[in-house]
Amino acid sequence: MRNACFALLALATGLFAQGTFQWNIPSRFPHPIVPPDNAMSTAKVQLGRRLFYDQRMSVNGKQSCASCHKQELAFTDGRARAQGTTGELHPRSSMSLANVAYNPSLTWDNAGMRLLEEQAFIPVLGTDPIELGLKGSETRFLSDIGRDAVYAPLFRQAFSEDTDPVTLKNVAKALAAFERTIISVQSPYDRYRYGGDSKAISDSAKRGEILFFSGERTGCFQCHGGWNLNGVVMYDGATPSEPPFKNTGLYNLRGRYSYPEPNTGLYRFTGKPQDVGKFRVPTLRNIAVTAPYMHDGSIDTLEDVIEHYAAGGRTISVGPNAGNGHDNPNKADNVQGFVLSAGEKKDLIAFLESLTDKEFLNDPALSDPSRR
Repeated sequence: MRNACFALLALATGLFAQGTFQWNIPSRFPHPIVPPDNAMSTAKVQLGRRLFYDQRMSVNGKQSCASCHKQELAFTDGRARAQGTTGELHPRSSMSLANVAYNPSLTWDNAGMRLLEEQAFIPVLGTDPIELGLKGSETRFLSDIGRDAVYAPLFRQAFSEDTDPVTLKNVAKALAAFERTIISVQSPYDRYRYGGDSKAISDSAKRGEILFFSGERTGCFQCHGGWNLNGVVMYDGATPSEPPFKNTGLYNLRGRYSYPEPNTGLYRFTGKPQDVGKFRVPTLRNIAVTAPYMHDGSIDTLEDVIEHYAAGGRTISVGPNAGNGHDNPNKADNVQGFVLSAGEKKDLIAFLESLTDKEFLNDPALSDPSRR
């Protein structure tokens, strides 16, 4: 796995310019794929950044994209289930946007959602559940930002070829351009493993790395492999790959589905019984600041996550979700359980904590421009 990882890194060619935009990515990492109809530019990124933090993006002016994707939480929200601008709860948690440009698919359960430009319309216009809730208010929203003294010139610069640049399609393109800059590759572990700094992480974290990448002990890397620790990445020049979706034995209900509705996983789109409970493998970068965990936020701490995998699946003794996840028929073959001492569990957590990228969490280029 590591050899493949380093081979991937070797493909990187340094800072990459697309249009007038210059990526700020260390040369050892690849640059993201950029669709030909949405070339990167500084104006477009800055426009997308403003839109990302603008509460006018919601029907009642109470939320923005950043409400569910907070920079200090690696662009998650700290909730088990995301909450929309009208108070409606989403069935699943807000996924981290760290390195979202490298993801081969973009949601917990839809393998076909591949483009950020398309995904942007879900929270903006979706009605089940309502997130930002702009459906039906698009004209009012576009009129408001079109008259804005800051937005008007940015739209003209970002989409200079358009006679009328202030459109919902261009809003989505600008948001996607900004999201492609939400890149996290400066953690202590990056400095240790890829930067040659032997003192960047603790001895405990080094022991935890060995455990993490051990097929004989934990097998964590079998799902969370590669430099982004999510199994598969897409980058400019890469061969298209299918995103990994796994059932980790979180539930095993009796009845038609082994996972509680509406969170039936990939099955929701494929209709295949073998896909019940399969969710996309997320990145572990900045995992220490993105609690609670799992698609539905049903595990509170990293310690509890390790216990879940050590048991080879979660047992729920009472209540509507009672069942032994270890025996879920769709569970991934590599989730079989393992035994760690108390010290080894601390080492594994130390390794996971070394993935926290404080530069990323505090990068002013990713922050709310109205507060700078």
